[in-house]
Amino acid sequence: MLRILLVLVVAAVIIDQNQALENGLARTPPMGWLAWERFRCNTDCKNDPDNCISDQLFRTMTDIVVSEGYAAVGYEYINIDDCWLEKERDFNGQLVADRQRFPYGMKSLANYVHSKGLKFGIYEDYGNYTCAGYPGVLGYLENDAALFASWDVDYVKLDGCYAHPSEMDQGYPEFGFHLNQTGRAMIYSCSWPVYQIYAGMQPNFSSIIQHCNLWRNFDDIQDSWSSVESIIDYYGNNQDVIVPNAGPGHWNDPDMLIVGNFGLSYEQSKTQMAIWAILAAPLLMSVDLRTIRPEYKAILQNKKIIEVDQDPLGIQGRRIYKHKGIEIWARPITPTYQNYYSYAIAFLNRRTDGTPSDVSVTLKELGLQYPGGYRVEDLYEDVDYGVLTPQTKIKVKVNPSGVVILRCDLQSEDVYASNRYSQYAPLNQVYGKSRHNSFK
Repeated sequence: MLRILLVLVVAAVIIDQNQALENGLARTPPMGWLAWERFRCNTDCKNDPDNCISDQLFRTMTDIVVSEGYAAVGYEYINIDDCWLEKERDFNGQLVADRQRFPYGMKSLANYVHSKGLKFGIYEDYGNYTCAGYPGVLGYLENDAALFASWDVDYVKLDGCYAHPSEMDQGYPEFGFHLNQTGRAMIYSCSWPVYQIYAGMQPNFSSIIQHCNLWRNFDDIQDSWSSVESIIDYYGNNQDVIVPNAGPGHWNDPDMLIVGNFGLSYEQSKTQMAIWAILAAPLLMSVDLRTIRPEYKAILQNKKIIEVDQDPLGIQGRRIYKHKGIEIWARPITPTYQNYYSYAIAFLNRRTDGTPSDVSVTLKELGLQYPGGYRVEDLYEDVDYGVLTPQTKIKVKVNPSGVVILRCDLQSEDVYASNRYSQYAPLNQVYGKSRHNSFK
């Protein structure tokens, strides 16, 4: 018999809503396509024209996001990362896109992305240089913010290479202030916390929440299962600090989705997508959409899992159980009724012994105690378990390095009446007491 220690949704952890970033953006985690993990800093357009960081690459991916159904399920940002610049500013101190690889300039590319009904994101660095050695924004904060607005940028990621972590508490808010002063709505993605954590500093998350729409806490993702596992472990091991900071308009960012690349198996890809949804993570694909296999495309376009990620309550999920390679993660979601929540539950098998593992548990042991019961559905297998009571024991079979993700919706006419007009109403974060439960 396994003994599990469940941290369940009982007590409120309240974030002062007055501190939230008030640019009105990212009410749910941003979704889109990002070049970096798959295409890195490939600037060799002479020998590799189809895969270099170029105007052609981003227009091609824009077209595919629309034509292949990604936009229809919520992916809306087309984001450039590092290596888009000339190595020097022009005579007027302005940033200039590489003239060979982006011959029409960034305004033209933004116009193209917008013409397809999508939004355009760009990358810079709060430092003398970007991580790849291109000009940073330091000394040009107001100027560069105005330039991005003039290019009709919708999303700005600000990295932190070649910058002093001790200066970020002032510098990141200052650049965000200048972005907002332009009058153009631009999501602001910060790398502020991760660089301070690396430097042994304690980030001021109250300020980060106030000034950033999303932020990185941990290592860059690599194209490997070990990288994904390290991120999952970081978020689970530090959840008491991390979880309370997430909510509508301000999100923890565990980094890009690498589903469909080279380093993850099919089961591992399903796991990343499911756990990122539990974490209320931004869903930024970094994959070659021209060559992605159908089964991986289906993972990225799984509407039911995307709906969990985009749940309007904006409560980040938690790891509630970890024992002998089996983990259970839970996220409170809509619909709600009185003091009860619906839940997304992910069963994760970290074992590598080559055989699926059975996990058996009652809903009550998972903290699902609503007397009216829950409609339970498997979001990958499209299995509807019907309405189950808290005393019902469910048994799932989880493949090695795989996941089973269930949606458990409260069942009551009162539930749906009370949620009909409150889809985007913010609720307090909730988590707290510990209990001991068991399952066979």
